[in-house]
Amino acid sequence: MLGKGACPVVHSVGRAFGPYTLYDLDAMPEDDGRRYELADGWLTELPGDVWHDHAAARLRDILKDAAGRAGADVHVAGAPQDVITPRGVRKPDVFVVGREVARAALERRSRCYYGPDLLLVAEVVTPRTGSERIDRCAKVAEYAAAGIPHYWIVDLEPRPAVTLLELTAEARDGAAYRTHARVRAGEELAVGRPFPIGFDPARLSEME
Repeated sequence: MLGKGACPVVHSVGRAFGPYTLYDLDAMPEDDGRRYELADGWLTELPGDVWHDHAAARLRDILKDAAGRAGADVHVAGAPQDVITPRGVRKPDVFVVGREVARAALERRSRCYYGPDLLLVAEVVTPRTGSERIDRCAKVAEYAAAGIPHYWIVDLEPRPAVTLLELTAEARDGAAYRTHARVRAGEELAVGRPFPIGFDPARLSEME
C-alpha cells in the first residue's frame, strides 16, 4: 500500500488487462474529463453528467457555508482528490476533513487523504450505471472499514433525497453503518455532527 507521503506518478500503464496498481491509476489521463477509482486491483471509470456534477458542487457549497457559520475547523473537498481506503483509492464526490489534515496535505503537495482522516463522505448516485451498486453496497462496507463516521448517499431521482449513514460506537468493532435518517426534498436535513448542518435536499437540483 502507499506510504504516507504523496501519490506515485508514472507515465504508462504496464498491465493492459489488470490487476492494476496505484501507479497505473496515476498514469490514467485526466485531461479528457474522465475519472477513475481503484479497488481490489481493478480500475473503474466514474460516470458523470451535468446533474450529478451540479449536485456535488451544490452540496460542497452547502457544507462550506454550514462549516463557516458553525466556525468548524474543517476543509470541504471532493473529486478529483483521492482517498485511500483498505481496498484501494476512491474519489468521493464530497468529503470533509479537519483543516490541519488539509494543511498537511497541501504542504507535502499531495492530493491524497486517508480514510481515517475523513469526518464525512458523500456520494451522488448516478442511476442505472455500474457505480450505483458500488455507491450503495461496496462503499458502505469500505467506508465503514476505513472508520469514516458519516456516509451520505445522495439520490437525485425522482427528487433529491439524502440517506444518512452513521458509524456508531457500538458498530465500530464490526465496522458497520446504521441508517440514521433518509431526508427527502421538501424536508429539512438537520444534523449536529460533524458540525451543525441544515438544508432541504431540493437545493441540490436547484440552479443558482
